[in-house]
Order: sequence, then structure tokens, then C-alpha cells
Amino acid sequence: MGTSIRRFTKGSDNNDTKSQGANSKLEKTAAADTKVPVVSFEDGKRVEKAISAQPAVVPATLGDAKKVAMPLDKTLVERLTPTMRKFLLVGKTVVVTGGARGLGFNMAQAMAEVGAKGIAIIDQKRDIGVPAAEELSAQTGVDVRFYEVDIRDSAQIAGAVKDIKDHYGQIDVLINSAGIADSNIPAETYEDDMWEKTIDINLNGAFKIGREVARSMINNKNPGSFVYVASMSGSIVNYPQEQSCYNASKAGVVHLVHSLAAEWAKYNIRVNSISPGYMDTALNRVPALDAQKKIWIDQTPQRRLGNVDELNNLAVFLASDASSYMTGANCIIDGGYCLY
Repeated sequence: MGTSIRRFTKGSDNNDTKSQGANSKLEKTAAADTKVPVVSFEDGKRVEKAISAQPAVVPATLGDAKKVAMPLDKTLVERLTPTMRKFLLVGKTVVVTGGARGLGFNMAQAMAEVGAKGIAIIDQKRDIGVPAAEELSAQTGVDVRFYEVDIRDSAQIAGAVKDIKDHYGQIDVLINSAGIADSNIPAETYEDDMWEKTIDINLNGAFKIGREVARSMINNKNPGSFVYVASMSGSIVNYPQEQSCYNASKAGVVHLVHSLAAEWAKYNIRVNSISPGYMDTALNRVPALDAQKKIWIDQTPQRRLGNVDELNNLAVFLASDASSYMTGANCIIDGGYCLY
């Protein structure tokens, strides 16, 4: 199967988008584009071409140590017990935001291993998104597409979601792993632009991608499962680092999940969240954090950081029918950190 990349804007990275005026400008830019560069991987050969852009149609009403993923042997499915089959995603399409690297990429690998027919990776980083999509497809044979999208921009999100639905038929699962973290910043020194950027990506972006995928599911009349990656920081105040903005953004995500779960249950859309503790990601493997990591580990009953793939099984559980009577839950997975 092939991998593809779709890009919905021209020009440079839009990291400094902070206002409604800037968002409107971005939406006009996206709407004005007539061509979208597409990178495909077929039989190991890279092919790049331009295709006509699809308009971002919004319905009028809402009716890093990488493991190698293994493809699911479909001949084994019929031999599984009814309980084990519920953990599979055979024939389903999964959207993973922030899936180009780290925890998001690991969860994308897990979705492929349990039989997803298609995976759409949404990320703003093209340079790592293209090889990530190529790698995942090569490992598993799954039809993987990469979409270069700024999760703060509604027009870009709408265009990507429409293309994903048109290509795969429908969207069944959304894993929202996109986010940024600022820490070791005292609240009294937080600058407006830093605060607004973190809230805009972590909370506003979480709402915008969820709203658009929900519209697609509702209009298509298909059930779905949303898995938001929040943080234990949405439930506790971390120590010793000062990170009031990040904590507030993740607390917002947790309660957003509660609210969306209540609203969308009538459409058979489930919404849950994963709240990781301290994870051994590449971003945490820097000398500047060594002293803090010792404190984190000392305050964690399991006396270690989480491995990058230790969210995978929980993500599979929440995405699959194994959790069919579960919605609005926030699952803390932190090695026991929040117990103290």
C-alpha cells in the first residue's frame, strides 16, 4: 500500500498565529490554494506530484526509540476469542494528530498492529512527517497518509478531514496527540504570546480537530471513538518545574473530554482521554532536565519514567470496541506519581 502527504497551505510555518485576524488570514490563504503537493511511496520509490486542492467544506450544521511495528496476521483473527477480537481495529480508519514522532508515532504503530486499514497522520512538521508515514507503511503495509496541517487553523483541518473521509470512506478513530509544553517559567514572567500559543495548540486545537472529525462522523452516520492525550498535569501541579500554562491547558482538555462525551453520546461517539505521567521521550532526554528527572523518579512509586510505547495498549483499548461502554473517562497512566 502507498503513503501520501497532503499539504493545505503555501509558504512558511504558521507558529505565530495568535489572533482571530491571523486565523482568518490563514483560512483565506488555504482557500486560495489551487494545488496541493503530494508525496507517495510505492514499492520503495518516491514520487512527487501536484494535485488539485479540495475545498475545505464545513457543513452548515453539526447534525523516540522507535520500535518496529508488525502487521496483523489476518488469518489469526478468526481464531481469537470474542474478547480478544474486541481489541482489534480491523477495517477501521484512524487519524493521529502529532503522529510524526514520539508518543503519537508509537500510538500510530499500535493502531496499525491491531489491524487498522488506514492511518492519517496530521502534523505540522513535514520534514519528519513524510519519513514517519513512509516508515509506518513499510513496516505494516497499511495505507498511511501524512497531512501537513496547523492544528490551530480551522480551514486546514476541514480540508484534511474531508480528504481523509473521501479517501478512506469514513473516519472511525481520532487520537489527538498534538501539543507543546513550556515549563520552568514562573507565572509572573509568562509573556502573552507564549501563553496564547500553548493554549491555542493544546486546547483550541484539540477542540477544532475534534469538532471537524465529529462533523464527519455525524454526517456519515458512523460511530466513532476519540482518544485525547491530556496529562496528569491536568489533575495535579507538577514539582519542581513551574508550568502554569501547560497545566491549565491540559486541565482544559480533560474537561473538554467530559463535555464532548456528554454531548456526542447520542451520536454513538465516545470521547476519552489518556493522562500520561513523566515519559522517557526524546524531549526529556536532555542534560538540563537531569536534576528534575531525579526528583520525578523519586516521587514515582515505580521509580522510573514511562517507556514511549507504554501508552499504546491503553490507546488501543480506548479506540476499540473493548471499551464500548466507556466515555468521558480520564485515564491516568503515571507509574503511580499521582498517589503521593
